[in-house]
Amino acid sequence: MKKLLNVALGILTSIGGFLDAGSIATSAQAGAEFGYSLLWPIALGTICVIFLIEMSGRFSAVSGSSITSAMRKRFGFPFFVVPFAAGTLVNLLVLASEIGGVCIALELVTGVAFQLWAVPVALALWGLLWFATFDSIEYGSAALGLVTLAFVVAVVLLRPEAKELARGFVPTLPAQEQAHYLFFVVSILGATIAPYLFLFYSSGVVEDKWDKSYLRANRVISVVGMGFGAMISMAVLAAAALTLKPLGILVEQYHQAAPMLVAPMGLAGFYLFAASLGIACFGAALELSLVIGYTFAQGFGWSWGESLEPRQAARFSAVYTLAIVLAMLIVLSGLNPLKLTMFSMALTALILPVSMVPFLVLMNDEQYLGEHRNGRLSNAVVLVTIVLASLIALAAIPLEIMGSK
Repeated sequence: MKKLLNVALGILTSIGGFLDAGSIATSAQAGAEFGYSLLWPIALGTICVIFLIEMSGRFSAVSGSSITSAMRKRFGFPFFVVPFAAGTLVNLLVLASEIGGVCIALELVTGVAFQLWAVPVALALWGLLWFATFDSIEYGSAALGLVTLAFVVAVVLLRPEAKELARGFVPTLPAQEQAHYLFFVVSILGATIAPYLFLFYSSGVVEDKWDKSYLRANRVISVVGMGFGAMISMAVLAAAALTLKPLGILVEQYHQAAPMLVAPMGLAGFYLFAASLGIACFGAALELSLVIGYTFAQGFGWSWGESLEPRQAARFSAVYTLAIVLAMLIVLSGLNPLKLTMFSMALTALILPVSMVPFLVLMNDEQYLGEHRNGRLSNAVVLVTIVLASLIALAAIPLEIMGSK
């Protein structure tokens, strides 16, 4: 019974936690500009992230160690510092984009400029992390995140043609704006294969004290949870393609994406969009803050754990506090949260090999996993996706930057 409950809660967490600022921003912009034609990178990224989530859960359940701790011990600190530094920088930028997304949602509802919400949102984040338990944060934000199913309902109401949707899963390259199209491919892959997802999941497995008896539950959570989460992300893209593209609306600000739910649902759709954006980003911000704390604490051998009192893991708590403050300052600077999100997602795709390749080495280490090491299929799927995303990023990001000047 306990395992069934864990499976149910794990799936709930995966569905509610899959969609964040990155998924909403990249999918909405891609649908508005290129229609259904960018559904395929969401599908490709989802296949990869299913494997990664399953691997991270399997690794921690079998070894009893988080990925970050094992990476530090297996490769030594001089090697570990490279993915550590790169990951921390990107996670901080993504955290700022998530806080910005919450602030934009509040601006939509109240009319108060998003920068003015940065401090209250940061305080709310910090307060929950300081006083709440891991389970209450994980399951509470995930349950509220189910409001994002509004995008799926919107697509059903809009009645897209099945054949047109199906064509979006076939990789194509448009005749025009190819660099811009490839930048979206990179951003979508970065949003879908976000390393913080499986680092958070790995640490959660350790916090919940899973063992080998949870391996089957882990597989179910990975496939079903990530699958449903991907469906929501695809629904965002499809809703944008059906509502924004025909009107020629290019999503350069989050408020320009709201009509995708207003068209099929009226005024209720506006509030559902604001709620979906705010709740999804707030949940992701909680996870990112914890991941930054986890990374420092596990990398340096400090006490860590959201279920511990702050005084029992003082340095861990201090790190996520500092991360929230720095992210808040980025939001206060007035940077466009949506543009920050797109840049962060592309940068995530670019640095994937830095964190993923050492992880794949760990997943094939007999000392940690024994008979539960990776098979050839798992290695191949993840490696091919990472190489593809990185190569496209190397080509597309400079072209996108030069084209935007």
